[in-house]
Parts: sequence; structure tokens; C-alpha cells
Amino acid sequence: MPHPSEIEAVVFDVLGTMVDEPGGLRAAIRDAAPASDEDSLDELLAVWQDHVAHEQERIEKGERAYAESVTVDREAAHRVAERAGITDPTAVARLATASRRLSPWDDSAAGLARLARHFPVLGLSHASRAALLRLNAYAGLRWHQALSAEDARAYKPAPEVYRLALDAAGCPPERTLMVAAHAWDLHGAQAVGMRTAYVRRPGGDPPKDSDAFTWYADGLDELATTLTAER
Repeated sequence: MPHPSEIEAVVFDVLGTMVDEPGGLRAAIRDAAPASDEDSLDELLAVWQDHVAHEQERIEKGERAYAESVTVDREAAHRVAERAGITDPTAVARLATASRRLSPWDDSAAGLARLARHFPVLGLSHASRAALLRLNAYAGLRWHQALSAEDARAYKPAPEVYRLALDAAGCPPERTLMVAAHAWDLHGAQAVGMRTAYVRRPGGDPPKDSDAFTWYADGLDELATTLTAER
């Protein structure tokens, strides 16, 4: 295992890792369809998530031309509205921008600030440039640089998305750490040679026994303690 002193820059996934994406989307759906019960909200959230995952997979396979997150989220919102019987255009339009209003996890802002005192910290997100700008402002996430997959016209785990961060950081992949709550995201980072850190979050994609990430942590405070030891 490398020593933390070998890390020169830290890159973070944003959606799900730094902000509560499932919880925020569920709350937005509840606002748009207040009569829905808890089971219905779960079903509507699944409609949104399944659409986004399916379309990103189609883009990755070359079955669909790249579409930024704003477009895919708008499609998802219309699918949810159709299923829930939401007919108010204003409510649907607001629902389509729900990904701009996701609350941070309790340790996100403080953990990010703590690490930023020792490393350049970068966000690397599927969110479009415009959506990411507003999400960072809403959630109070202060990066040295925030990068959108829109600039690669691809979605993770496509290698060109991670190379955005490597190019911005200007250091070798083995000295660049990718932090995420999603094992699939860390697999993509490993494929381009990056170090990896899994942070446990509700609703994330937990690692399997066969996974071998560089570090594991239950939260950002624990990860910050590990990475800043002896620095």
C-alpha cells in the first residue's frame, strides 16, 4: 500500500459521494407529487434512477450520442411525471432541476476543507457544467477545481472522464487519488492507474470482497485522518 505522502492530488466523485443524491431526488419527487405514499415515492425514484442509468449506459456503448446531464434529467423528470400523473408544467420543470439542489452529507464540507489544506482537491462529476456550478453553491462544496464529464462528452467509467482530472491535476495517475462511494467508479479510476479510496455512503455501490482499493473509510473525517497523517 502506498504511503499517503505519495498522493499529490485528491479527486472526488460528487453525486452520492459528497451529496445525498437519492435523498435529494426523493424529496424533489415528494414536492412534485405530495399525495404519493412512501412506496410510491420509492417506485418513482427508481423510475428516475433507472432512466438515468440506462441512458448513460447507452451513451457509453455508443447506442446514443452524448447528452449532458441536464437533458437526461429532464427526460427522467418527464417519465416520473407521467407515472405520477403530474400535469403542472412548472412542477415538472422544477423537478427536472432537482440535481442542482442536493444536500451534502454531514461530513462533506468539513472533510473537504480539511483535505484542501494539504492537497489540491478536485470534483469530478456526471453533472453538466451548469448543474455542477449550482450544485456546488447549494451544497457549499468548495473545490480548487470542479470538473464536469460534459467536457469529455462521456460518462464514467469511460477513461476519458478520469483523464480530465489527471490533466487538471498535472501529476501521474499513481499519485492521484480518486474518492467515491461507488465501487464501479473506483474500478474506472483503477483502469487508468489512479489510486482509489472507497467512502461508505447510504445507497452507494459497496465493494466486493474481490475489490482491492487503496483505502477504505466510513466517512471523510476518517479518510482525512489517514491521508494527512505525518503531513
